[in-house]
Amino acid sequence: MSTLTLSSSFTPVRRPAPVRLTRRGRLVVLAACLLAALVVSVVIGAQSSATREGGTPVPTRTVVVGAGDTLWEIASEVAEPGEARAMVHRIEKLNALEGAGLQVGQELAVPLG
Repeated sequence: MSTLTLSSSFTPVRRPAPVRLTRRGRLVVLAACLLAALVVSVVIGAQSSATREGGTPVPTRTVVVGAGDTLWEIASEVAEPGEARAMVHRIEKLNALEGAGLQVGQELAVPLG
């Protein structure tokens, strides 16, 4: 039979003191956060830029949405064969639509051809 002897000189593991920020440390953390926010806003802002020149106008006609009409059907009427999906995208972009949902009586600007 074996015996286990515990030494009386056992010392518990000491945990390091918690990190405390000085005033300068807090300023550095604040400056780093502001710099990160600036970088994010510049990256996002670079994707949407406006110019002083107007774009080329798109010839359109106005279509009033009737009961049971869908964006796909409206796009299929004016699009070239096989191009209905691209026309749906153009109509959504031209009218600033969030999705393909339409309401009866809604007026849509539809590109000609």
